Amino acid sequence: MKTNKFMLGTKGRMTQIFDEDGSAHAATVVMAGPLTVTQVKESEKDGYSAAQVGFDAMKESRVKKPQAGKPFRHLREFDPGEGKAELGGTIDISIFVPGDVVAVSAVSKGKGFQGVVKRHGFHGGPRSHGQKNKERAPGSIGGGGRAGGRVVKGMRMAGRMGGDRITVRNLKILQVDPSTNTLVISGAIPGRPGTLVEIRG
Repeated sequence: MKTNKFMLGTKGRMTQIFDEDGSAHAATVVMAGPLTVTQVKESEKDGYSAAQVGFDAMKESRVKKPQAGKPFRHLREFDPGEGKAELGGTIDISIFVPGDVVAVSAVSKGKGFQGVVKRHGFHGGPRSHGQKNKERAPGSIGGGGRAGGRVVKGMRMAGRMGGDRITVRNLKILQVDPSTNTLVISGAIPGRPGTLVEIRG
């Protein structure tokens, strides 16, 4: 079993990186780490093995009572694999090297209540023959014969869109800068600038 890499950070701006061939690649800058190991869970005592890490330190006076002694804005757990996590230890972005393939998870932008054209990609009605106000309408949703007079579960309709946890896999680490705790990751990642992101390698 290999050592699992894990990092927390906040999404920054997008940019482009040029490789040796001169090709431009879209990329996202992430301000990542360092993480502090706040608890080590063991199979014998807790029923599973994991390392709990804290990110983004805050004042002790602002910490809620259940999190007393762990003055961090974000706490997450991960399985370190063969890597041994030590209580109070620090994990920084030097665990990554350019070329590493990672998966990035974050909460996507909330878009509010949206119609079926934006939410599901429906084409809408025809733009001719006297169509007046049905261009973005969903059309028939079933009814009588199809489902016994009810709307079937899972019918794609208008509703709240965004605000979901999204994981994008097979992204590549392009640059690592330990002096500024900055990672540059290929492609786009979910969320707005400032969103908490989880990086797994």
